[in-house]
Amino acid sequence: MISKDFFSALDDFEKEKGIPKESFISALENALTFACKRNFGEANNVEVKLNPEKATIRVFAYKTVVETVEDPDKEISLEEARELKKTYEIGDKIAKEIFPKDFSRIAAQTARQVITQTIKEIEKTQMYDQFADKEDEMLVGVVSRVKDDGTIYVEIGKNQMEGILMPADQIPGENFKFGDKIKVYVRKVKDGAKGVQVVLSRSCVGFVKRLFESEVPEIRAGIVVIKSIAREAGYRTKIAVYSTDQNIDAGGACVGTKGVRINAISNNELNGEKIDVIPWSEDILDFIANALSPAKVYMVQANEEEKEAKVIVPDDKLSLAIGREGQNARLAARLTGWKIDVKSYTNAVKMGLIDSEESDAESDKSAEDLLAEIGDITSGEEE
Repeated sequence: MISKDFFSALDDFEKEKGIPKESFISALENALTFACKRNFGEANNVEVKLNPEKATIRVFAYKTVVETVEDPDKEISLEEARELKKTYEIGDKIAKEIFPKDFSRIAAQTARQVITQTIKEIEKTQMYDQFADKEDEMLVGVVSRVKDDGTIYVEIGKNQMEGILMPADQIPGENFKFGDKIKVYVRKVKDGAKGVQVVLSRSCVGFVKRLFESEVPEIRAGIVVIKSIAREAGYRTKIAVYSTDQNIDAGGACVGTKGVRINAISNNELNGEKIDVIPWSEDILDFIANALSPAKVYMVQANEEEKEAKVIVPDDKLSLAIGREGQNARLAARLTGWKIDVKSYTNAVKMGLIDSEESDAESDKSAEDLLAEIGDITSGEEE
C-alpha cells in the first residue's frame, strides 16, 4: 500500500507549489476507483477511499438494496440485507470492504500517474489564471528564443512563462536577439490542449495606446482621453485625443515639450514610426478635416446616413492628403469610422461639388493664397 511518506509528500507539494492536498486526494481516489474497475471488472460498484490521517487506502464494493435482484454484482435483496442489518430499507447502499489481488502494485502505479497529471493540470490552471486578466495589458519581457521563421519567444510574468510574438505581430524592420528586454502587449491568452499560450503583439493599436498611457501623465489621470487610434505598424499611426480640461491642450500633452514624449514613444518603442496626434471633435466635419493632417482641408461634405464624406483640398495638397499609396486617407477613414473620398479643388469644381459663383471667385487665386484665406480647417462653408 501507499506509505505515510506519500501523504507527507502531498503536504510538501502544498507548501512548495501551492497545490491543495485535497486536490491530489480527490484525483487519486477517482483514478484508483477507475483502475479497480478496469482491472477487477467493470461490473463491480467499487469505490476507493483515502485517509491521510491514518495513511490508509481502503476499497469498498457497494450494493443497492432492492426488492428483486437483477444484477447480483450491484444489487442485494432486502431479505439478504436484513440478515446483515435489520434496519436496511429499499434503496439503501451497503458497503463491504474488499481486498483486490495486486491492489498495492496498481495503487502505487496509479499514484505516480495521478500526481504527475494533477501537477500539470493545476499548474496549467494557475498559469492561465495568472495571465487571463493580463489581456490588453502591456508587460516587459525578455527575449528567450528567436526562431528561423522570425517567431520570437518572450519570457513574461513571475513564473517566466513564454509568450509568443509572431512575425505579423512585430513592427516591420525591428530586430531582437536573445536577452533583449522588450515591451509587449498581451493580445490573447489561450487555454488549449497543448497548454496555455500567451499571444503577444507590438503591431496592434492596443500597444500604442498603452505606450501613450505610460508616457503621458495626463492620460493616466483621465484629463486627456484617447478617442480612437488607427495604425499601420512601422509606418504611421494616427491617434485622436480630447481634453476634459479646457486649460489642457490634449495634443500638446501627448507631444510633450520639444516633442520629448512622442519621440520617446516613436523612437524608443516603435522603430521610428510616424505618429500624428489628432484633435478629436464632436463635429464630424472638423474631425474628418483634422484626421487628414498634415494636409490642410478646404471643405468637407458629409452624408451622415451613409457615413461617407467628400473632402476637398487645394490642388497642391492632394498627394499629401491622400498619402503614399493612399495611407494618409486610409488611416483617416479608420480613425473616424467614415468612408473618405479626397478630391482636389480643381476636380471638385469640374464635378460641381463647389458652387459655380464660389469657384469663379477662387479661380484666379494660387493654392498659397487660398490656404492663407481659408485658414487651417473649415467645417464646410467659407467664413
